[in-house]
Amino acid sequence: MSQRVLTTESGAPVADNQNSASAGIGGPLLIQDQHLIEKLARFNRERIPERVVHARGSGAYGHFEVTDDVTGFTHADFLNTVGKRTEVFLRFSTVADSLGGADAVRDPRGFALKFYTEEGNYDLVGNNTPVFFIKDPIKFPDFIHSQKRDPFTGRQEPDNVFDFWAHSPEATHQITWLMGDRGIPASYRHMDGFGSHTYQWTNAKGESFFVKYHFKTDQGIRCLTADEAAKLAGEDPTSHQTDLVQAIERGVYPSWTLHVQLMPVAEAANYRFNPFDVTKVWPHADYPLKRVGRLVLDRNPDNVFAEVEQAAFSPNNFVPGIGPSPDKMLQGRLFAYADAHRYRLGVNHTQLAVNAPKAVPGGAANYGRDGLMASNPQGRYAKNYEPNSYDGPAETGTPLAAPLPVSGHTGTHEAPLHTKDDHFVQAGALYRLMSEDEKQRLVANIAGGLSQVSRNDVVEKNLAHFHAADPDYGKRVEEAVRALRED
Repeated sequence: MSQRVLTTESGAPVADNQNSASAGIGGPLLIQDQHLIEKLARFNRERIPERVVHARGSGAYGHFEVTDDVTGFTHADFLNTVGKRTEVFLRFSTVADSLGGADAVRDPRGFALKFYTEEGNYDLVGNNTPVFFIKDPIKFPDFIHSQKRDPFTGRQEPDNVFDFWAHSPEATHQITWLMGDRGIPASYRHMDGFGSHTYQWTNAKGESFFVKYHFKTDQGIRCLTADEAAKLAGEDPTSHQTDLVQAIERGVYPSWTLHVQLMPVAEAANYRFNPFDVTKVWPHADYPLKRVGRLVLDRNPDNVFAEVEQAAFSPNNFVPGIGPSPDKMLQGRLFAYADAHRYRLGVNHTQLAVNAPKAVPGGAANYGRDGLMASNPQGRYAKNYEPNSYDGPAETGTPLAAPLPVSGHTGTHEAPLHTKDDHFVQAGALYRLMSEDEKQRLVANIAGGLSQVSRNDVVEKNLAHFHAADPDYGKRVEEAVRALRED
């Protein structure tokens, strides 16, 4: 096979890719050198805005296979037959740091899964923790500002981190997760994934259930201590990326078993705490795990930028049989995620290969037109409006999920009060589940940051949260902080 000819972007052959055109030997360069100008101009534009959160990520393709019958709970097509397989793309990520950050750091991990179903793409956007720091999206920009690099010092500041947490007692549960042993996974393969939010399933009879997703790693949980992580981050900042790519390349395909918790819709109103509060978990004693299927990753992307950096996930990408719940954080994300991708990638980002609905017969069919990088083939006599008298795509009249009842007056409201709503009970329960060694490491991790806070009132507010979660928890953190501040 003869070697291909190097060309410009317009397809013209390039005669010399080693030397720029100049006015004589050693003279100034010429603006008429189209190849030089094109290369430099493209190079200046090779980067797109990185994600504000979840910037540093890795991803892989694979499949999801149904292992258990769940048709009594949802009529989603990709879940309707035991043995059915659906292609997926999964993106893992850290949250707080930039695209150039290290993998082995104490941070939640994103677990964003795209199912390429025959009824459209279904995106499940979660984390490696079942809970989150806050429960109302209006606080999200402030929360992220407090955790990101300070605009003056250019680094994450304990004063900012713990000051926000001091004013957010609902964060105590997630802080206990983050500062515990599972705060630094050894790899993306050795951690669980969660949908975190509450979603809705609807079956063929129109019966509805609220659902939480749990992806349990089949590799087993493995984590790093703070010292191990610091060493690894220095030696190999891309350690999690390296591990994922190499495992798949050598045929060691990571997998997770999906379980769900299911709550009949009628039980939500009288449950002992708000079931839509993402800072809380549903106890398994109340709603046991039910196995659904198995997720396997078996193919690496060919191009990290095209397929991982440009992968776009949005929790409002539902399919028939699955829908949202009144979870406030989820409701905010239904807008925010898609809007972030329109900003970063453009209004036609859904036409990119990694984001396009692969399994839908004929592909996506709508009346969206034009915009930057439009590549859909709809033209000639195709109509760009609806309704029309021709053969354009038409609505089904069938909602994806069952309607949710609403009542009351518009306005800014706190979540409805349930009998046992509390910011600290579950954080204390998690603490008491830990072994003595785990408790010691948790306390040391919290005290290491809290002891650096400059304001005593912020320290005291945080200590009060740990005391409220569990007296022993609070006592140990307080003693450790005092000892470090006296040194």
